[in-house]
Parts: sequence; C-alpha cells; structure tokens
Amino acid sequence: MECKSLKEELEQNEYPGRGIVLGRSEDGKSAVAAYFIMGRSSNSRNRIFVPDGEGIRTQAFDPSKLEDPSLIIYAPVRVLGNKTIVTNGDQTDTIYNGMNRQMTFEQSLRTRSFEPDAPNYTPRISGIMHVKSTAYNFAMSILKTANGNPEGCNRFLYTFTNPQPGSGRFIHTYKGNGTPLPSFEGEPVPVSITGDLDSFTDMIWNSLNSENKVSLFVRFIDIASGSYETRIVNKNQ
Repeated sequence: MECKSLKEELEQNEYPGRGIVLGRSEDGKSAVAAYFIMGRSSNSRNRIFVPDGEGIRTQAFDPSKLEDPSLIIYAPVRVLGNKTIVTNGDQTDTIYNGMNRQMTFEQSLRTRSFEPDAPNYTPRISGIMHVKSTAYNFAMSILKTANGNPEGCNRFLYTFTNPQPGSGRFIHTYKGNGTPLPSFEGEPVPVSITGDLDSFTDMIWNSLNSENKVSLFVRFIDIASGSYETRIVNKNQ
C-alpha cells in the first residue's frame, strides 16, 4: 500500500473520531505513539488528558458539566514493562490485566466487542508497542460490528515487525462525519512520520478539525534505552 501523508489524512476528514498512530521516527531512533480524541457533543468535548503514572487518563475539564462518564472517562495509555498499550476505551485495562496474566494482546481482546453506543456502535481500536533493546514491533486491532449489524462482532488484528524509519500506521474510529457515524474500514493506513517530537505533535494538532478536536497525546520512546518523552495538548486549558 502507498504510504500516505498523515497531515492530509487528518485534514481531509472532518471527524475521524478517535485515532491511534504507531510507528518509527524519521531518524529511526524512536518508537512513536500518538492518540487523539474528538467530540461532537458537549459531554465529549468536556475532557482533557492528564498524566497517570507512566500513562494518561481522560478527565472532565469541568466536573459540574459532566453528563455521563461511561465511554468517555478511561485510561487511553498504560505501560506494562516494555509494552505500551494505547486504546480508545477501557479495553486498555482489559489488555493490561490480560497480559499481566500471560495472555496475549489478541486473547485479551477476544473478551471485548464494539462500544454499546447505538446507533453508532463505535469500534474499539487498540494498539500495543513492544520495545526491547534494539528490537521494536507493534500490533493494532479493531473490534467492530458485522457490516453494521450489532448481532455480530468482527475482530481484526494487524502486526508490524521492525517498522522502518519515518513510517507508521494510522487507525481511527470513523470514516467521517454522519448520522449514524460510519465505522473505519480496511487495514490501518500506512502513513509517513516526519520531524521530531514537537514538530510531529504540532502537525497532528494543527491538522485536526478545529471545532471537533479535544485532546492529543504523543510519545517518542528511545528504542535503545527505553526512555521516553511525552507531549499532551488539550483544547480546554
């Protein structure tokens, strides 16, 4: 598949919903993870990312305006040893707890399905990065309805070994805006990863629809040492 511009993929989609980008930095030294959330309702937009141990969690920006915490308050990023888990829901905890009991990423996700938010039935998207010494690989998953029918759940797993410098994969929840929201289709999109941590963060944030974007997390993990740097951007400050 052709490697696409992440900037263009974001700019051309008014509402990708929630999205995960995993890959390798342009200089080849870092494993890269990005996760963003968007919102159309006041409840979804009333959120920020805050640090939580080695990961992050979502939090109501104005607790007095929080209408329904289900599906919007969760830990998108958790770290288990040399594994970094990134998801769009509380399946982060499912994966973390499963792998802590020697289950695989795929086995852990077999216990979950798409979100119960009819009529959208938002897909659950997940990613896991494994960084050890000079080795780096990652996997991505999407759990979605059977062609829009909530009576069935289709589970897709994609694995990527030794990603090349400047390359990554992008998966998101929706193809675009709509009622109901149309689910993402196909395998994670191959995209280019350019620049350093700050320029990459700025590019993603500035490319997201200004009205709908809510929060962004970006992390560069040094593949040789395992040390990392993180950026968090919140529309609500």
